[in-house]
Amino acid sequence: MVNKIERPLDVLNVSKGKEVLVQLKAGKQFVGTLLAFDIHINVVLDNAKEIENGEQSKSYGLTFLRGDTIVFISPSAAASN
Repeated sequence: MVNKIERPLDVLNVSKGKEVLVQLKAGKQFVGTLLAFDIHINVVLDNAKEIENGEQSKSYGLTFLRGDTIVFISPSAAASN
């Protein structure tokens, strides 16, 4: 996977269809399947769940997260939740 990544958005490209962890500026975390994103890092997650203290607190299903609210997106951290 590492050799496919030459630019920052390549990380999101290889993560499409996989579970990701998204951290928001407000402190909320979401886990879901990355369906789509754009150059502003607006993302669409399927089967999105809000995570509090390492536990699922709410389920949202298909969800749009605005890019300017996102601190980071982690493709590998989602598996540990």
